[in-house]
Amino acid sequence: MAHEIIALIAQYGLLLVFFNVLVEQAGVPVPAVPTMIVAGALASGGKLSAVAVVLAAVLACLLSDLVWYGAGRRFGSGVMRTICRISLSPDSCVKQSELRFQRWRGRVLLVAKFVPGLSTVAPPLVGAMGLRLPAFLLLDGLGSLLWAGLAVGVGYAFAEQIDVVLAALASAGTLAFELLLVLLALYIAAKWWQRRRLLVALRMARITVDELNDSIAGGQSPVVVDVRSQAARLLDTRIIPGALLADLEGVDRALAGVPPERELVIYCSCPNEVSAAKAAKLLMGIGYRRVRPLLGGLDAWDAAGYTVERLPADPLQMTA
Repeated sequence: MAHEIIALIAQYGLLLVFFNVLVEQAGVPVPAVPTMIVAGALASGGKLSAVAVVLAAVLACLLSDLVWYGAGRRFGSGVMRTICRISLSPDSCVKQSELRFQRWRGRVLLVAKFVPGLSTVAPPLVGAMGLRLPAFLLLDGLGSLLWAGLAVGVGYAFAEQIDVVLAALASAGTLAFELLLVLLALYIAAKWWQRRRLLVALRMARITVDELNDSIAGGQSPVVVDVRSQAARLLDTRIIPGALLADLEGVDRALAGVPPERELVIYCSCPNEVSAAKAAKLLMGIGYRRVRPLLGGLDAWDAAGYTVERLPADPLQMTA
């Protein structure tokens, strides 16, 4: 089997690189870097054109990223929630991307391909933030060129060593290919189990939007806390009236002046209220006892028809 795969890369290298990169950038966990490295090694031996391999990878990146970018422009924060729902790492995928975006803005596209998980999330994120198409194409094209050029360059520079590895794989035959498939399956299973354990660990009593509304209307004055990141609030400016704004990492400091006997309701806009539950666990660990995540989060509150306020627009939001 390994002989056939190597022969396929040599014969259909450009097409294989193109489709492998296209599928990976679409979000399917099929690594494209090994394919580009092998293609670079074959280019060193004159079997492929290194420039053509890089261009094929860059074109695949741009096509896939344009689709995600368009989805971000069209659907805004909705597409980010969809990505988070299907991710094997709930919430953290988008959370880490939002944190990097706060620091880098549109320039995050220059490094996105080198960060696992960020590659798929970055294009819709900058699209939702309003990065204009020419700037997106320039930054994403440069980032894709750096990523593909490095992978192909590594294969080209270390062609002899890679030839030894390919020869060993070819000698191992079907066993080596099956081992790679098993390792990929184990990786996906481990990520799924990690996700499952996280959700189980964060199981706790939730408060419904109706209960929260009744509590506010009844004068009980619970402290409502929005633990979305700054970038998430740029994507979606809705907040529950009177909510205290606090990042997940600094929620304890934001509540430093709140007595531990006060009722706290924590909300976010992520699947399974992951961020809200994490914040609730943290606050309970430092002495707060009446803490509950809001079931369904901000979306459930808005869908129920209760009042929402809008944060002022960020002057730094990308429009050019």
